[in-house]
Amino acid sequence: LVLGCKGGKEVVVCCAPVSRCLKSRLWVHNGRQCIRLKGLSMLAATLGYVDRYDFQNERFQKAYAFLRQNDLSALPLGKHEVAGDEVFANVQEYDTVPAAQKHYEAHRRYFDIQYIVSGEEAIAVTPVEGVKALQEFDEASDFCLYDEPKACSWVPLHAGELMILGPEEAHKPGCALAGPEHVRKVVVKVAVS
Repeated sequence: LVLGCKGGKEVVVCCAPVSRCLKSRLWVHNGRQCIRLKGLSMLAATLGYVDRYDFQNERFQKAYAFLRQNDLSALPLGKHEVAGDEVFANVQEYDTVPAAQKHYEAHRRYFDIQYIVSGEEAIAVTPVEGVKALQEFDEASDFCLYDEPKACSWVPLHAGELMILGPEEAHKPGCALAGPEHVRKVVVKVAVS
């Protein structure tokens, strides 16, 4: 598991022979075989962050219900209303690419709940504070692209797993783990307030 990177150097928990990786569903990042820890329930954040947001409020409950109650593999691509402008979902499909081909992005008005329906990808995350914007923030689309940070954390996501990203977090989704892979994903947007 890649715990993080600083100055381009990654921290890896475990390395194993490729044959063992394939049998135990380990994943590979930058040529290293790394552990995939399935079934973890975790939140990595500062105390200020967890004090600021309620991830069990009514809007989040509607988002979780949408993910549980729909056949996500059959939903048409595009936007789906859940609770007006407060909660909506974007169904996407794409092929992952090497991380160097992606940019960080961030939003101000919405959380992202990034849920993998099929496939797998890595998402890099870094605090948006101090990361250089590559464009003016687009208020209408609640979107901005950012440059590479000095430090980041990597999170591998597999089918059935999700990640919640807040306004404080620039993130780089769609990055390949072992190689290009087709991903079907639902990104549920939950209004911050």
